[in-house]
Parts: sequence; C-alpha cells; structure tokens
Amino acid sequence: MSDLNVNRRHWDALADVHAQGTTAIYDAAALVSGRRQLGDAEAAAVRAAVGDAAGRDVLHVQCHLAYDGIVLARRGARVTGVDFSPRALAGARKLAERAGVALETVQAEATALPASLHGRFDLAYATIGVLSWIADVDAWMRSVAATLRPGGALALVEIHPIYEMLESVAPLRLDFPYAFDGPRRFDEDGSYADQDASIGATEQIAYAHALGETVTAAIRAGLAIELLQEHLDCDHDPRGDLLPADDDGRHRLRIDGEVLPVLFTLVARRPG
Repeated sequence: MSDLNVNRRHWDALADVHAQGTTAIYDAAALVSGRRQLGDAEAAAVRAAVGDAAGRDVLHVQCHLAYDGIVLARRGARVTGVDFSPRALAGARKLAERAGVALETVQAEATALPASLHGRFDLAYATIGVLSWIADVDAWMRSVAATLRPGGALALVEIHPIYEMLESVAPLRLDFPYAFDGPRRFDEDGSYADQDASIGATEQIAYAHALGETVTAAIRAGLAIELLQEHLDCDHDPRGDLLPADDDGRHRLRIDGEVLPVLFTLVARRPG
C-alpha cells in the first residue's frame, strides 16, 4: 500500500471518531449553534490575509470535518473544503447542513489539486497539522498557490517544527526530526482530539519540514511573503495534552525554563 493510501485510511478512521463531535476540539453542538469560533492565531491570519472573510471565496485546504470552513461560511464566505478523505468530507457536509451553511466539497490530494479549483479563490486557508502529512512541501505550495486568483493569499497556521519534534516534555524526549529526512512511520492508537480513542487504522506516515523549507517553498511557488510569525503561546494545545495551560489559560512550551515556539503563521500572496 502506498504511503498516501496508508494515511488516507488513517484519516478516514480519524474522521469516524471525530465525527462523534463530543471532544473539546470537535464540539459539534458548539459548531452548529454558532458558539464555535476560529482560534486566535487563525482569526489573526485571516484578517492579515483578506481582512473580513465575508463575500470572499475561500478554499479550506485539508479541511477534515471543515469546522473552520463552516465558521467562515457562517461569516459570509463562500467556502470550498478539499480533503483526500471521503469519510471526512461526508462528515463535513453533514455538519454544514446542520449548521445551515453552504459548503462545497472536493475530494483531492493537496499536492495535486484539480484544475477546476485553479484561480478561483481569494484565500487558501490551512491550519494545524497539515504539512506533516505532506511528502513534498514544494508540490503542496505550487498546488495551493495555483488555486489563488491574482491578489489572493495563503493563510497557513501550523505547528512549529520545534514542537513537532517532541514525544514528551517532562521528561524531555524527541521522536521526530526538525527538517525533512523522508518518511517517519508511526503505529499508535489515540487522536490529538482524544488520547484514549480507539482508531480503526493506526498506522500513519509523517514528514518533517523545517520552517525555512516551508517559507522557501512558498517563494519558489511564486508567492510573496507578507507575514511570518512564530507564536510562543496558543489558546489550545494543538497536539492534544503535552502542554498544560498556564494560569492565564494559554499553553506554552518550556524547556529548562525557556519558552519555545508552538505555532507559526505564514501569510503569502499571489502577485497581481
């Protein structure tokens, strides 16, 4: 079985679990009622890229259940969700129907988005845990950049590669590289949304991408970098339960008392 199909099986299985909608990350009742909002880093990235999303054409890349895409649609954006998992897209459509918003869905692999999506979007939106599933970050950037109309922008909010390296914080253990060195295979149960969940397909293949590799890929794809921000705190732990909240409710990565980045934001625009 190809690495891509291994990961598709895994994400189909994750979709089955996450579609139950009973975790803090995937709270279906909050989404449907309108209480669910974008995270603060994601909201800031959208503002930096397009200002108000209302009236904009938005491509939610690797959307999974499209929670953020549904939030943007409720704000007046015309949203298309793209993902390689058919079960995730089926769950996204059901959630959009329950929320009373329009959501177009397209099944496709993110490094080879179809020509029907090219040049259509004001915003390509991708967030939290997308690049680690991509073997070729240059192909991903070229593919996503092709969907933007002139003047359109990519808003990428992603786990910082330093934080991706960690298996645990206390004790400090690393199980992932900082930069690309080929596929890394894992076989473990549980989900970032529910550490105790039983997943039907546990094998998964991940890839590291250094921050410089990602930024350079955007430049090679013809995008102009407008914002690169490294976040030393965040409103939730994007990896599940490695970082307990501080007294102010923010999550921080501390090693030997020093604070290291947990997320980064990249906003890059197609000239036009």
